[in-house]
Amino acid sequence: MQNTLEFTDLLRLIDERSTAFRAVVASAADLDVQVPSCPEWKLSDLVRHLGGGDRFWAAIVSAGPADGPPAGAVEARAALVVPTEREALVAWLEESTRQLLEALREAGPDAGCWAWWEELQSPLTAGTVARHRAQESAVHTWDAGLSLGEPRPLPQEVALDGVEEFLTTCVATISPWPHKPAAIDFRTTEGPVWRLTLDGSGARAARLPLGADATAEAGVLGTAGELILFLYNRVTADSLRIDGDAELFDRLRDWDPRA
Repeated sequence: MQNTLEFTDLLRLIDERSTAFRAVVASAADLDVQVPSCPEWKLSDLVRHLGGGDRFWAAIVSAGPADGPPAGAVEARAALVVPTEREALVAWLEESTRQLLEALREAGPDAGCWAWWEELQSPLTAGTVARHRAQESAVHTWDAGLSLGEPRPLPQEVALDGVEEFLTTCVATISPWPHKPAAIDFRTTEGPVWRLTLDGSGARAARLPLGADATAEAGVLGTAGELILFLYNRVTADSLRIDGDAELFDRLRDWDPRA
């Protein structure tokens, strides 16, 4: 499946979302405020997660093709030391993003690297890492805003690419679907629709042509941004329009094909 954004766009969006994330951190009255969408985390934990993730993936991309994450990257993440003083923390975040962007630029979109997802619809390349990190940065910026009571909608170009990115990276698998075969349509109010097919051969997503028949067993409709937050468990189905067998979404959420 082809990316809907160019590599340069993905790098720009990582930079933009990371800058927005740092702005929230810089303006927060208390870094120990809880993050409602990540109930076990404080804002300081979210900072460590995003900044540490940038550094982790920078090391992975720089290492090139591998059967597993480079030992050095794993060890560095386990031993991660994060500043506690506000100004130093924001500077540490900025440096984390710089390392990621530098590694991605040096590698280029087609360079191979290890990644945790199956190489079914999302290749193990720096370009796919960039695509996924753009989503991580965007969703966690939303999380950070929510912790201050000021969540802002995800930028539309991030969200529209993100629905497909989530389905083809986080869901696509050759592990057999353990239930009756089914299809779920993810429909955006902006227009694009993706169908997730679930059967004995696994899970695969495909973008449907405009005007395609609604033959899926279940469907969800919302803005692309709302669908992203739904897919990442940030909002519940109650905030969206669900058609057909609503229990399919629960079964999909409970399914762990990598277990």
